[in-house]
Amino acid sequence: AFYNCTGLTSIVIPNSVTSIGGSAFYGCKGMTSVTIGNGVTSIGVSAFRGCTGLTSVTIGNSVTSIGNYAFQSCKGLTSIEIPNNVTNIGNNAFDGCKGMTSVTIGNSVTSIGNNAFDGTDIPTIISLIENPFSIYGKSSDYKIFTSNTFYNATLYVPQGTIDKYKATAGWKEFSFIEEGTGGGETPTPTPTPTPQKCEKPTISYSNAKLMFTCATGDATCHYSITDTDIKAGNGNEVQLGVTYNISVYAAKEGYENSETATATLCWIDATPKTEGIVTGMAQISALPVLVKTSNGFISVEGVDDGTDVSIYTTDGKQVGSAVSQNNTATVATNIQPGSIAIVKVGEKAIKVMMK
Repeated sequence: AFYNCTGLTSIVIPNSVTSIGGSAFYGCKGMTSVTIGNGVTSIGVSAFRGCTGLTSVTIGNSVTSIGNYAFQSCKGLTSIEIPNNVTNIGNNAFDGCKGMTSVTIGNSVTSIGNNAFDGTDIPTIISLIENPFSIYGKSSDYKIFTSNTFYNATLYVPQGTIDKYKATAGWKEFSFIEEGTGGGETPTPTPTPTPQKCEKPTISYSNAKLMFTCATGDATCHYSITDTDIKAGNGNEVQLGVTYNISVYAAKEGYENSETATATLCWIDATPKTEGIVTGMAQISALPVLVKTSNGFISVEGVDDGTDVSIYTTDGKQVGSAVSQNNTATVATNIQPGSIAIVKVGEKAIKVMMK
């Protein structure tokens, strides 16, 4: 996804992301910091491999698996804390992180791959694992740490477990093993995760009903709808546009409120066109369309296939157009957020606020 984006300097992965794929940020040499959200559960193979400028990594509390070569050759990393939910650290995951001075391994880790911390001499290893397991690989030639780490580093282990470590293959190779975390401190508890955020709702319209959908289970959608035709004034006529501006967010107890979704619902003239009083009720033939904006894109849903949709700035400059397919037209524009765009659907013009 961001392979070799060498100009990228930092990334914050939001809580809504659940996995980071293989080689997603491979070779982003200019990147110095990464924050991985609490929704991510897996970090893929070579995900941050070769990010040589990386100096700070915060791994979210929901991560359970760190893939093979995930942070290989991240030479700028000086320390890493493996959260307590992680169960698996892949082969060569931190191989070649030559600047590493300390590693903290969470208490749920049950598997550390071959050469996971090879190519780096680490002076401080803090293991929170209560029941140590063998850290030899397929043969005694495959060890988790370098020989210098085994000979020179201090391994800190939970209180009351030192004898277990001294009797377990691999761990017992450390020349210096102490209980605690160094300096007599007690292990730092895993911080309480920040509340997850509700997913941003989606807005749709069908059969005279607006529908709001949120992927966060049991979340309640809170909406606000303003009718631009409701107004007070003076004069002999009022132009009725039949337009509704809609905003909605999702809320759930224990969660942060979602981002606000917005849309504009209006009716465009349809053929055949009839106006007047028929059997005591006003009859106007019209077609409802839903207009949504996001990051410079404008989508128009509900229009007949083959309908021309054009986008203009308020000074009349056309900045994009599309022909609807499958009752939807999507147009990319360069109109900045907060600005007004004019959406022309057939002969109908609609003003919308860019989000």
